[in-house]
Amino acid sequence: MSDDHNAAAMRFIFEAGVLKRAARTGWWFAGVKHPESIAEHSHRTALIGMVLAAMEGADPARVTMLCVLHDTQETRITDVPHIAKRYLTAVPNATVTADQVADCPPAVIDTITAAVAEYEAGETLEAIVARDADKLECLVQAVEYRHQGVNNVQRWIDSSRAALKTASAHRLADAALTGQPLAWLTPPRQPEGH
Repeated sequence: MSDDHNAAAMRFIFEAGVLKRAARTGWWFAGVKHPESIAEHSHRTALIGMVLAAMEGADPARVTMLCVLHDTQETRITDVPHIAKRYLTAVPNATVTADQVADCPPAVIDTITAAVAEYEAGETLEAIVARDADKLECLVQAVEYRHQGVNNVQRWIDSSRAALKTASAHRLADAALTGQPLAWLTPPRQPEGH
């Protein structure tokens, strides 16, 4: 492997770090002053994807990888809010990804471009589950913002829920909508005699 390949792989890694500082801009319309970052969204999307994959019989590792990569293009095209997509045309995510990894080691190029192409096509069980994880994470974030006093989140809940495909994602959405975001702070009840 050449030094150029190593440098290109590191450029991709550095570029991905931008996602830690880039905001999910659609939340500004709901009145969230300091919304989550794209990396924060992608992290929980990957966790949700792993859970959904287990529930749906998909490959959890593959789903998690698709989730981690699903918004990496936003380092270059930013997080374009839904309403802006009416007026803007961006190149396909696969094209952005190809540019991002162009000089990486061939195995890195193949791995990343195949995963992004699979996610974008949305045809495999793993891609369907990963896409559900993305929508479910948005719904969960909206529920959390609502519990924090942001009232204008219903449209995010409705559109996210309407996009869900798997039965497991629908069940988790129901649990999110009826649950309390901080319920995990209460320890579970111990059986009698312990």
